Amino acid sequence: MLANSPIAPTLPAMDLRRARGFYEGKLGLKVIQATDQDVMYECGAGTMLYVWQREPSQTDHTEAAFKVDNIEKEVAELKGKGVEFESYDMPGIKTDDDSIARIDGYKGAWFKDTEGNILSLTEM
Repeated sequence: MLANSPIAPTLPAMDLRRARGFYEGKLGLKVIQATDQDVMYECGAGTMLYVWQREPSQTDHTEAAFKVDNIEKEVAELKGKGVEFESYDMPGIKTDDDSIARIDGYKGAWFKDTEGNILSLTEM
């Protein structure tokens, strides 16, 4: 399951341009991919850091994302263990009946841990 899946912390930024200046200029992180709304950095030992533009009114966000090869299989296995997945229907993210969103070439599914933290599965 997820024990061997790479994980990427996800951090919101109120000012993505300012955040990029810090992560790239001060920390020297290498950009893997970027848009005007988000950026993915390569870090050590195959790990990544995802930083995204947060809207001022937004309160909840994904804290960490597990990269998986087969999201449908992982979602089914986790549901079989009692994990409840989130349903979203908002601009840019709409989950289907299998709790999976398909967004610009990748798939995502979100769930909460016992403490209310939002975690996700992503398949690129």
